[in-house]
Amino acid sequence: MNTSEHDTAFHVDPWTHFLGGMVARSPGLFQALGSFESRLLSARLADIEIQQPIFIAGLARSGTTLLLEVLDRHPDTASHRYRDFPMLHIPFLWNRFLEFTPRAQETPAERAHKDGILVTADSPEAFEEVLWMNYFSTLHDATRCSILDAATANPEFERFYRDHIRKLLLVRGGRRYLSKGNYNITRLEYLLRLFPDARFLIPVRDPVWHIASLRKQHRLFCQGQENNPRAVKHLQRVGHFEFGLDRRPINTGNDAETRAIVELWNEGNEVEGWARYWNDVYGFLAEQLQHHPALRRAAMLVSYETLCRDPRDTLRGIFSHAQLQVSDVMLERAAKRVQAPSYYQPDFSPQELESIERHTHAAQSRLQTLGAEHQM
Repeated sequence: MNTSEHDTAFHVDPWTHFLGGMVARSPGLFQALGSFESRLLSARLADIEIQQPIFIAGLARSGTTLLLEVLDRHPDTASHRYRDFPMLHIPFLWNRFLEFTPRAQETPAERAHKDGILVTADSPEAFEEVLWMNYFSTLHDATRCSILDAATANPEFERFYRDHIRKLLLVRGGRRYLSKGNYNITRLEYLLRLFPDARFLIPVRDPVWHIASLRKQHRLFCQGQENNPRAVKHLQRVGHFEFGLDRRPINTGNDAETRAIVELWNEGNEVEGWARYWNDVYGFLAEQLQHHPALRRAAMLVSYETLCRDPRDTLRGIFSHAQLQVSDVMLERAAKRVQAPSYYQPDFSPQELESIERHTHAAQSRLQTLGAEHQM
């Protein structure tokens, strides 16, 4: 990839930058517009029931996008698309507007991650974080705990969120809401309270490969954002802080550990920082699943390596857990989309490998025990 290709991948067009900025600067206005849209559609929304929404959550680079793309092809599911941004608050009116807007024929292009995933404006993507940030302003403040648990209550958000899901089901003509939200890994209890029949899919990846991918993406995004300042603002507006110049860790309630992770990153000790972050996030997840039986039943841990090695049987289990009916033909097509990454290899030193093993062993062992329930 040459420099010009790299710059193009992170380019944010002026129109998206302008509209995104307008929405970000006026959250109250767009919340009001979203509520107005819901009242406008109240008769149609009243007939739409939110049944067994499917939430894909986990650290970035764990396989969340792959699961999203596979499940999005099921005729029953409905998810956000790239073209929904920045008007996330008014999905019905915005999509009706787009129907009457001339669009040039689009050729799928590799996304900025340079991971072989080709996307268009109609590809599924994670965008609901925009809505969460509107109603929970400190979610991405690394000095504050990010957990939203079963005791969390925000009636205004909950009303808006449920209406938003109904509108998306209406726009897409689907029966089941499908969400990819990496940060939802600290909101599983809250989501289960809101939707007691929800299904959760949580991919887990071998720490060595996972950290290699995270480090690679962070370098890529930093370089791309340095040459494209708008890209920093864009990622802030869509709620993606996983890597790049404004990288922010999820605070799982252990303030001291979060500070230590940030300090390691600031010192240039990327590998140990990522290893401790992996352990912190997945250790928190293991603790939740171990002590919350209802959540454990609703959640399936998906081994990324097993998925790549045996996609057909693993996907069969995933569709079964999500309670989505799938034919053998659909299953075969889905399995063909799954393949292990071949565009990079971990290049850690022996000392770095030892650090990864030492810092991730505890959480990995707990997850393997819990995952055995679903043949992780």
